[in-house]
Amino acid sequence: MKVVEDKGGAIALMIVALIFLGTWPALLNLLERRGRNPVHTYLDYSLTNMLMAVIIAFTLGQIGDPQPGKPNFTTQLSQNNGPSVGFALGGGIFLCCGNLATQYALAFVGLSVTEVVASSITVVAGTTMNYFLDDRINKAAVLFPGVGAFLIAAIIGSFLHASNVADIDRKLGIKRTGGIIDRSHTRNTEAGGPSMSPPLGTEQPSLDLANKLKHVEEGKGSMEQGKGSMEQEQDPKLAIQASSVGGKAQIGSVEHLQEVENRRAVKVNASSKFIGLALVFTAGACYSLFGPAFNLSTNDQWHKLDPGVDHLVVYTAFFYFSLAFFACAVLINVCFLYRPAFGVPKSSLTAYFRDNNGRWIAFLAGILCGWGNGFQFMGGQAAGYAAADAVQALPLVSTFWGVVIFGEYRRASKRTYFLLAIMLAMFAAAVGLLIGSAGERKN
Repeated sequence: MKVVEDKGGAIALMIVALIFLGTWPALLNLLERRGRNPVHTYLDYSLTNMLMAVIIAFTLGQIGDPQPGKPNFTTQLSQNNGPSVGFALGGGIFLCCGNLATQYALAFVGLSVTEVVASSITVVAGTTMNYFLDDRINKAAVLFPGVGAFLIAAIIGSFLHASNVADIDRKLGIKRTGGIIDRSHTRNTEAGGPSMSPPLGTEQPSLDLANKLKHVEEGKGSMEQGKGSMEQEQDPKLAIQASSVGGKAQIGSVEHLQEVENRRAVKVNASSKFIGLALVFTAGACYSLFGPAFNLSTNDQWHKLDPGVDHLVVYTAFFYFSLAFFACAVLINVCFLYRPAFGVPKSSLTAYFRDNNGRWIAFLAGILCGWGNGFQFMGGQAAGYAAADAVQALPLVSTFWGVVIFGEYRRASKRTYFLLAIMLAMFAAAVGLLIGSAGERKN
């Protein structure tokens, strides 16, 4: 069995885990924006996530001869370690529920805000629990300033979100009383069409244009373009293409954003903003619990195992953890196939197996998440799970993908850019402090 025991190796694993765990949500968000059923996506993602746990268990968990107190993976499958297995299974269920909440929250409040709020809750609650569970092996004088930096970054993130919404409102020429983007003002209620508002941080079409598009569709209005006007009846999609270059809307343009929103799988309206907040806080609560549960499964701090029974090694615990994650994901999402939520169309197992559109992206998300979680737990077992919570600085990575892939914060105000830079700097400081608090487990 290959075990990482030195602090340097643990820190390297944490950094790689941070990159992997900050990337997979962007891939799920990409598929949702393309219109793929999120239930299909999550089932694919869960499959490869489980497969990675199996590969890790039968390779890293089986290489070499067993050591005293560190049996190989297959040996532990038959040991009397039920209480530790129960904690691992519970951790997997918590992570599954957190990831499901994150997947749908992305459509309501955007990639950056979802990761900022959920990660901050995880670090404040989960890191504190792990610090005491690990018998304070992490340096408190370094660890808790890192937690404080996380909190400051989260507060700045809330101001950043408000500033970005204000930027969008100025472009739209409207006033807003809520903090969440309301997409319902561009929804064609008569036609039952999808929401037309882009995700957090992107430029939105004006109300005037949205209304003109509606009139064009109904044959009751016209849309002006440049110095001329269009007086003919046509489909909104054709009207959008008419103002594009070469029949294809330019990336970041109003037309492109409308095309993206027409394809989205999750439909959002004005009454959904509280649901979005509830989903984000649910994700944070679940994320803050799965790490301590995994910690208990590998270290038995509550002394639930019989005397002489070996603690679960990290690979065995990760296998049970991922098994519970997979079972929970399949159970919930099969129900969602036939009883969908949030405007997602009804589907079936047959439709899922036939849906190959973007499947490889969902598989890649599961691979990244599987290895990311594995590396996080391997690093945590060596240097303390409180330090391993540095991987929760996901906004460092997710914001990068949000800007590069989705055009978030494009053409924003100087104030928004300033807040974005400060937020990322605070997250970088938090990562450095949490990793710097790493200790060495004595046994």
